[in-house]
Amino acid sequence: MRSFDEIYRIAADRKGGDAELEALLSKPKPTEEIAVIPDDRWLSAFAKAIFQAGFNWTVIDNKWPGFETAFDGFDPVRVAHYHDEHMDRLLADKGIVRNGAKIASVIDNARLLTELAAEHGSASKAFADWPRTDYIGLLAMLQKRGSRLGGNTGQRALRSMGLDSFILSQDVSARLVAEGVVDKPPSSARDMKAVQAAFDTWVGQSGRSMTEISRVLAYSV
Repeated sequence: MRSFDEIYRIAADRKGGDAELEALLSKPKPTEEIAVIPDDRWLSAFAKAIFQAGFNWTVIDNKWPGFETAFDGFDPVRVAHYHDEHMDRLLADKGIVRNGAKIASVIDNARLLTELAAEHGSASKAFADWPRTDYIGLLAMLQKRGSRLGGNTGQRALRSMGLDSFILSQDVSARLVAEGVVDKPPSSARDMKAVQAAFDTWVGQSGRSMTEISRVLAYSV
């Protein structure tokens, strides 16, 4: 496995230099900012990532104000108590994408967020306090306890909220394979442990966030 500096040089050369690469990198929000995000914004982010999956993102973006209205501002407590009449209303709402399975997932994830709030004081605090060195544990929790939040969907939602994260995109996975971290796009628990260990190593070498490192890996391919 190459050092982070070596991979950085590959990415910088591909993008035209250090300054050009740095301009493309994003950084996570400080933990204290994550901890005070209203819980409804997490439900909105999860829902948006779910509805974007396999669909035209521009269409979802354009319709998003309608989603916010239809789902009562994504208030987790209200949405968690939706019942059949709410489902019928949403399935008839032309302001949103009327996919029954995805609508049901929003309700399920509202229940997850209310559970996390009960356990930690707020869902935001649960995400803020989750150890960076166990990011794969957070992904596993979302996949197990949430709905349709496995794979890149949950990863993209967390990144959109500013959490320090990696996204196992096609390019990031290709770099991980090239570095011998995994021998195929990671999916198994063993692969994910290897990925976490590699990111921990690169964080230690560079002092950078996983978010930045993930972007560098993507730009190196």
